[in-house]
Amino acid sequence: IQSNSLAVNALGIYDNPVLGSTIANFNTQVSLATYAPTIGADPVIESVVLTVPYFSHVKTANTDGSSIYELDSIHGAVDGKLKLSVYESGFQMRSSYFDSGSQFAQLYYTDQNSVFDQNKKGDILNNDPKIAQNSEFFFDASEIVQTTVDETTKKETVTRTAPQMRLNLDKAFFQTKILNAPAAKLSTADLFQEYFRGLYFKVERTDKNDPVNMAMLDFASKGIITIKYKAKTEITTDPAETTEEKTLVINLTGSNVSLPQDIKKAEYASAINSANINTTEGDERLYIKGGQGSLAVIELNSFAAKLDEIRTNKWLVNEANLVFHIDSDKMAGAEEPRRVYLYDLTNNLPVLDYADGTTGNLVAGNAKTSRYIFDGMINVDANKRGTTYKIRITRHIRELIKDATVANVKLGLVVTEDVGVIASNKLKLKNNIISEAPKASVMNPLGTILYGAKSTVPDDKRLKLEIYYTKPN
Repeated sequence: IQSNSLAVNALGIYDNPVLGSTIANFNTQVSLATYAPTIGADPVIESVVLTVPYFSHVKTANTDGSSIYELDSIHGAVDGKLKLSVYESGFQMRSSYFDSGSQFAQLYYTDQNSVFDQNKKGDILNNDPKIAQNSEFFFDASEIVQTTVDETTKKETVTRTAPQMRLNLDKAFFQTKILNAPAAKLSTADLFQEYFRGLYFKVERTDKNDPVNMAMLDFASKGIITIKYKAKTEITTDPAETTEEKTLVINLTGSNVSLPQDIKKAEYASAINSANINTTEGDERLYIKGGQGSLAVIELNSFAAKLDEIRTNKWLVNEANLVFHIDSDKMAGAEEPRRVYLYDLTNNLPVLDYADGTTGNLVAGNAKTSRYIFDGMINVDANKRGTTYKIRITRHIRELIKDATVANVKLGLVVTEDVGVIASNKLKLKNNIISEAPKASVMNPLGTILYGAKSTVPDDKRLKLEIYYTKPN
């Protein structure tokens, strides 16, 4: 599925004990914060640091001004470690292409990791001697503390920053590639992106086969490379003032692509094999997963007679829900998606109930709990394990009742990273059921197993359409 220009991108390895492993690499263009920069004479690099903030929240605020943070959007082992390698990318990502005189958006897909891997250039750029920056990298929840001393007053200033990826990159590479570059190569965005085609982030298991994990990161709007260097200035009467410290910033913006690769467990691979899907009676289990994953197709079959009965008797529908029960036995030990999203799969549009009139969030400050009447958020038991997802489709059912000519469309069910994102991404190989799927599902690496509607499913777990109605006197 199309996976370029997502709002957040997965990086890392996630081992799902039920569905299998996902290895998520990432490739991005880069851009100068300011084009045609004045580098200065005889520049010498002092440091090159790549930073990408993690999603986090303050767990404890201490009296000395420091804070203890907890990372959000981390999946897998808490103590997970990865072999992280950052390379110069040799693949030029285009934003569009021409065909027969017409211009089209250039799409990139989840299955193209080998293309970017084969086009990486040179040695790794995050070659700091500290193994925590490369061969045993981990998503560190520690606050970043930096102390600077004023040379004149000797006063110390402490700067505290929320947790972030912070990699020291190869100074010799950026000395040659940026500071010593021909001025024309740094003059415009087009020339620069042809000259420096971007970065490729590759993850592997460590040599020690440590537990692994995966983070969701906002590379595009938050990722930067900061180059600090010294360059000569005009000669003055004071020989000590012949150099100055300067900074040049490179943003991780431009075209980018998420590159998740799945290694499926046998049961999951079998379940989503088209030869094993029961389109007549429905499946016993529904396997939905994000990334390069899978969705469930919901059809309200044998429904016309029931709708006619409701119309004839003039029953008033108060509420209609689809309730999906989680197969807790199969999902034992696996992390569960916080939310699922139901949509009109036939037309790749939200169902009417998506516009639920919600003006805020169910949990203050958490945008992922918006549209809470439409729902789809996980319900948990006393042990914090998932039990059900309920989705309201009252307006959808009312519309079918009100107008017999309204199409009874197929519905799609996916996991979602952000219920506020309703755009769809294209499938590379479309079929007669689906040609695209919700973009927010591509952004979420998790999955779950739900009970379907087949008659062999126990009645208390079976997927059903629940309609609450009022009979007129």
